[in-house]
Amino acid sequence: MSASGTAAAGQIEHMLRQVTPGRYDAYESLLRALAAPASGQVWMLLWHGQAGSPDAQYGKMEVDGHGYAPCVTSAQELSASGWNRSYEVVDGLEVARALYPDRYGLWLNPHAPGGGVGIPWLDLRRIAGGLDRQPAGPLRLSEPAVEIPQFYALLTQNAHRTPVVRSLRRAWVQPALGAPYLAIGLDVYDTSPPAVGAVRAMMRSSVGAMPEGLPVSTVAMSDALDPVAMWLRANARPFYDREAHAAPGQAPAQAPVSGYGYPPAGGRH
Repeated sequence: MSASGTAAAGQIEHMLRQVTPGRYDAYESLLRALAAPASGQVWMLLWHGQAGSPDAQYGKMEVDGHGYAPCVTSAQELSASGWNRSYEVVDGLEVARALYPDRYGLWLNPHAPGGGVGIPWLDLRRIAGGLDRQPAGPLRLSEPAVEIPQFYALLTQNAHRTPVVRSLRRAWVQPALGAPYLAIGLDVYDTSPPAVGAVRAMMRSSVGAMPEGLPVSTVAMSDALDPVAMWLRANARPFYDREAHAAPGQAPAQAPVSGYGYPPAGGRH
């Protein structure tokens, strides 16, 4: 193993030792180490096949009803684990992109005293999409308690004037790290470039009514893997619904296809 590989493994293992219940800052540092190309390599345990072969399959384990793929964090940990089948050395970013769409997490060093540390699929999704672009979990979500009637009135008015918008929902999001914010769930009929521009213009013309210092973000209701969108679908009724306000006999627009967030790429979704 190269000196750089040893250093990379050492960084993950150093962060791993800092993680304890409630230490969300240490856990976030572990995620950053996994996401970094220079330090994020892990040794994936293969239940079937050889590294690089088409039939290679990661191992699987279940914890509290959730699926994880087990791995170790260095050649030394691989030896300590007693694993006698094949393995594959992979960047953490690549593993995250492979696992989270199937709602599988990653479990680091399950053989270690204490059982190692599990990374849920929602956090692998954050690694895959960019840790700074998505809020750090676990998230506390609730109905917004802040009173901002001017903003909601203006947003509802602008949504009614934006034909691609079907409905809007809202939630108050408290990340594990960082400031809380208001999330607006967007349910849209169309995701063509003109429609995307229209929705962004709607938000830009509405946020001026927000009190200074109160952050607002949006989430696509069509995103089946976004935790805020999942909560909104299960718990929040629309505060704007075009079809509920349609005139009798008026046909609604065609069904939505997929969604998008605001601000555009580079901002928090």
